[in-house]
Amino acid sequence: MYGLRDTKKRLLNRCLAVFCAICLLLSTGAFSQENGLTPEKLVSLKRVNQVAIDPGGEKIAYVLSSPRGADELSGRNYSEIWVTDIASGDLRQYTSKPVSAVAVSWTPDGEHLLFRTKRKETNPHTQVYSQPWNGGIAKMLTSHDTTVTSYKLSPDGKWLAFLAHDVKTAEEKADKTAKRDWIVYDENYKHIRLWVQNLETGESRLLVEEDLSVWEYTWAPDSKTLAFQATNTPLIDDSYMYKKIYTASLDGRSPALLCKTEGKLAGMAYSPDGSTLAFLGAVSLNDPIAQSLFVVSAKGGTAKNLVENFEGSGYAISWIDNESVLMLTTEGSENYLRKVDAKSGKMSTVFGSNPIVQSVSLSPKSGRFAVRAHAHNHPAEVYAGNLKNGKLTRLTNHNPELDNTALGRQEIVEWKGEDDFTIEGILTYPVGYQQGQKYPLALQIHGGPEGVSLNGWTSTPTYPVQVLSANGYVVLQPNYRGSGGRGVAYSKADHDDLGGKEFNDVLAGVDALIERGLVDAERVGTGGWSYGGYFSAWAATRHSDRFKASMVAAGLTNWISFTGTTDIPHEMSLVHWNSYWYDQKELHWERSPLYHLNNAKTPTLIIHGMKDDRVHPEQSIELYNSLKLKNVPTKMVMYPREPHGLLENEHQLHYIQTLLMWFDKYLKGDDQGQKLGL
Repeated sequence: MYGLRDTKKRLLNRCLAVFCAICLLLSTGAFSQENGLTPEKLVSLKRVNQVAIDPGGEKIAYVLSSPRGADELSGRNYSEIWVTDIASGDLRQYTSKPVSAVAVSWTPDGEHLLFRTKRKETNPHTQVYSQPWNGGIAKMLTSHDTTVTSYKLSPDGKWLAFLAHDVKTAEEKADKTAKRDWIVYDENYKHIRLWVQNLETGESRLLVEEDLSVWEYTWAPDSKTLAFQATNTPLIDDSYMYKKIYTASLDGRSPALLCKTEGKLAGMAYSPDGSTLAFLGAVSLNDPIAQSLFVVSAKGGTAKNLVENFEGSGYAISWIDNESVLMLTTEGSENYLRKVDAKSGKMSTVFGSNPIVQSVSLSPKSGRFAVRAHAHNHPAEVYAGNLKNGKLTRLTNHNPELDNTALGRQEIVEWKGEDDFTIEGILTYPVGYQQGQKYPLALQIHGGPEGVSLNGWTSTPTYPVQVLSANGYVVLQPNYRGSGGRGVAYSKADHDDLGGKEFNDVLAGVDALIERGLVDAERVGTGGWSYGGYFSAWAATRHSDRFKASMVAAGLTNWISFTGTTDIPHEMSLVHWNSYWYDQKELHWERSPLYHLNNAKTPTLIIHGMKDDRVHPEQSIELYNSLKLKNVPTKMVMYPREPHGLLENEHQLHYIQTLLMWFDKYLKGDDQGQKLGL
């Protein structure tokens, strides 16, 4: 028998043991979910979507994406207009929910803000409004019969150019009322027209009367000419592949083709003296990205590629002066601001590489610029910089709760792929990571395939990296061959080999983490959207022996039926396969996940938006029914109203929770997934 002293001693030792166990659990991150990023926190984060510096370089207007509150009906985020003073950091809000406003800009005198918004009391469609920056009532500038989808103010402030779709005719409206509302494909196009409005008289007119759909445009410094990119139809596929650059003037002359281009086109800008147009474009029809910087005389001629053989990708441009262009680039897994000589193409660094700059607004007069940028510990916020020293100063903090949130450490990692390719990726460790411990791995694979995972804020409602980290997962985001950010040759390196060496790059990354002793080879899962969904379906079928769980979101599963149902059949065929499926039907079918159904044994969660035109929901239905026939554990969730992604808050939250429970069940053996019927 024990005496009283022995009993007290045993109780003390037991308490000490329990205390030590709790400390160990805390140190290994077992309780990290309370302090880490939760699904609820992630979908409630705010982010800056656009910045616009005023002409004097003193103030920055920006658009803030703000999720709906718990007391509001579920739906998409609101967009709010704010202004911050660079010197003082003072903030002022100009628009607020339940009305959203986007596309903010300044008048040349810096006295007014312009933006697009829909105010039903003045017009049933989205129009352009003007509001004094120092306060006052917003005034509607355009009064168009359809939604104004974009606008640009002329340099002299006297003209407003804007885009809008054709209006339905009276006969078409009557037919719809009478339910004679059938749709005949590829007939009676509703073009996207380029209009100009005289802001003194309020009168507007078509600038381009020809049957062209306009997608991108920019004013010349003289405020008399515009360069624009247009296609013969308003089809999305044509906008990707077949845009051409034209010029048109206010005097009513017909548009003139500026120069010969081939393949994709992106942003454009005139030099300050109006002599040269710079634009981002592809080097060939099968170049996956408009990633090269070209210049051409404003009078026309042959365009010159300034960045030939550049091992990076250009994504945005603006002129610093008549001799140099500011270009936002992705290089590897980071972004840079580069100054490019407009004659020689020689580059110098303005800023790089962290935080990750996503967009730039430059005030050439002051040499200052505004950027929206994100970092490992926060989504996009507003920063100010100066061309003289390239230093960035953060001006906003719209998610202060992240300061007290435990986030997993992340870093850029490299490994070798086939053909001695060096592959990069973003590695995120579990919160509370303990060296020597093996963890389950969750791949989060970007789409495209020409997308890029960047070494900044990696967590979105569709790619909840830090939520997975908070729940004990190692997360790898591989930038396999075919990704952007490594130049034209790298982005073309997967052509005619989709699912081949590019996917082997991913497997090599998994093997590298296993060899490091970081990942348990028996607990590897994968997930991704769009082309990342294709990779995850490919993993669950062709490479099923390597994966214990898969999440396929908006992923293509049958290359042949995909091409027949997507809104970009030319783009997917020409910039990835170099041909159409009927020219290589055996290869296209063999590289389809459904072809390898007999290999499939990986439990697969399937996610899709029901309004997805890019990857039709039938792709998911094909995979779901096929896996059911083979008795492979599977579950499919379809989200109403959602396009190629998830935009509504409740849908985003449900998706993240479902993904976690699926991975926990099949990678950890946790049956909490029964709560959602997994």
